[in-house]
Amino acid sequence: MKTFRSSSMSRFTRIPTALSNLLVIERQRLGDERGFFSRFFCTEELADFGIGRIAQINHTMTQAKGAIRGMHFQRPPDDEAKFVSCLAGAVFDVAVDLRPQSSTYLRWHGEVLSAENARSMMIPPSFAHGFQTLTENCELIYLHDKPYAPGAEGGVNALDPRISIAWPLPVAQMSERDRNFPML
Repeated sequence: MKTFRSSSMSRFTRIPTALSNLLVIERQRLGDERGFFSRFFCTEELADFGIGRIAQINHTMTQAKGAIRGMHFQRPPDDEAKFVSCLAGAVFDVAVDLRPQSSTYLRWHGEVLSAENARSMMIPPSFAHGFQTLTENCELIYLHDKPYAPGAEGGVNALDPRISIAWPLPVAQMSERDRNFPML
């Protein structure tokens, strides 16, 4: 039987992506016959990954498989870092680099986040973010380093051919707002 022990070792594994500053974080799980324990967030350990202060926490639930939410962002100076995790179900989580000076401008990275794989995306400021549900009844939690600023809100159309996100499923649902975001 495994026991739960504290240790000075990090409970997070950093997985780099092809987009500068965009990270996948894998949380270590310690388990036994009862289930598991996983450190979800630690200011000290995750500050080096791009988020240390939490100003806001949001929770979403999407019922339909194949639904797309996004691609949302906040404009500077209110652009924000987000730490996104899936608590129930599975999603294809996507971030798009909107930094014009970046060598990866308008490139995207997608990652399956699920309740089972204990992965999160650490999305830096000036990236658009969205996801497609791969199962029914998906719940996500977002930790933001800045509070929501309505006047700074923006979006990019998730179906924009210039970005060409390879969504894994046919689009089952999108909000009218997300559908009406501009093409680039």
